[in-house]
Amino acid sequence: MSFAMSRAEREQFLARAHVGVLSLVDSGKPLSVPVWYGYEPGGAVTVVTGRATRKVRVIGEAGWLSLCVQDESWPYKYATASGPAAVAGPASHAVQLAMAARYLGDEGGEQYMAMVTASGEADEQVVIEMTPQHWLTADYGKPDSHDS
Repeated sequence: MSFAMSRAEREQFLARAHVGVLSLVDSGKPLSVPVWYGYEPGGAVTVVTGRATRKVRVIGEAGWLSLCVQDESWPYKYATASGPAAVAGPASHAVQLAMAARYLGDEGGEQYMAMVTASGEADEQVVIEMTPQHWLTADYGKPDSHDS
């Protein structure tokens, strides 16, 4: 019996708006941070964050990250994607708004962007891109998972 998701299942699961946990290794020590992310099946995982954050520094040094997303309700599911990562460049207003709207809806996204723009934070955001190369997944609701 296998709980592992197929390629299509894991990509569709990752494409949904979950809060992800980004994991890195900083000077031999783990660093895990909850993040909003974007993903389209077959593409790169994107994360928008401040250019001066610890995440950006560590990704610049390591060139690799891991992102884990989960569904906490039964039947439990998770997908972890790991791969090479780098800062792709500044995050435009449109990119930041799309990410905020993904998680907060259109109105909430507009309100969030108004807040971060007024604070000056919007001007300091960059996009991190990670190309998934390694996957670890489980779907405890697979039909054969209840057979004993």
